[in-house]
Amino acid sequence: MKSIVRMFCLSVVFSVAGLISSSAADRDTVYQAAPIQSLSVGVYDGFIPFAALKKHGDIGLGTFNALDGEMIFVDSVFYQVKQDGKIIPVPDSALTPFAVVTFFDEDLRFEAVTADSLADLAGIIDRKLPTKNIFYAIRIDGMFEYLKLRSVPAQRKPYPPLAEAVKGQTVLEYKNVSGTLIGFRSPSFAEKINVPGYHFHFLSADKNVGGHVLNLRFKGLAVRLDKCSSLTLIMPETGDYLGAALDGEEQRDLKKIE
Repeated sequence: MKSIVRMFCLSVVFSVAGLISSSAADRDTVYQAAPIQSLSVGVYDGFIPFAALKKHGDIGLGTFNALDGEMIFVDSVFYQVKQDGKIIPVPDSALTPFAVVTFFDEDLRFEAVTADSLADLAGIIDRKLPTKNIFYAIRIDGMFEYLKLRSVPAQRKPYPPLAEAVKGQTVLEYKNVSGTLIGFRSPSFAEKINVPGYHFHFLSADKNVGGHVLNLRFKGLAVRLDKCSSLTLIMPETGDYLGAALDGEEQRDLKKIE
């Protein structure tokens, strides 16, 4: 527990100064465990328990200790998508090396959206955003005509960089699945903190299908967005993280992977 307390002391908070009250900021904050760049270089040891994340949001995405699958957080419940696509509940004591959560309060809604691909969806949202200089949480519920999802197997030390780890990923394709798409849009200036642009995970309504979204297609669904005007970034104090070279070229690989 002592290490967790020290970990929280390393938080960095970015916010839009003077525009929100402290109570509003708590709900309009993206709460993130570790910069995405740490995953790129193979820092996969979990350092924050999921019980702690529940205090900071009700939706989100991320991964697990040793990069063991994909995490999706829907309606205050965490789910783990294993490499084989099986979905299991997440104990409060489980640890994550990377996660992004927030409390979803709808600020924008785009009705009857039809997207032929993930890139198409990104373009549609981008054209409608009031600004691209803040973070957004995104939620889409309904029937998806097509989904291409992935999950990554647990890694063993010495951990490989993310670009190598995902070579063992399982990619599954589905048609006509009802469920929830959860995602975040990060501004381009945050590229070493989070995935620049869009990052989505999916969970089916029956909790049998899920994973990191590589592609999709849907018709006539409502796209709901929550404007997030502040970011709390919690950095681990583990030896692997403190000694990692976070100024390398792995970010280019990350863009290809995501």
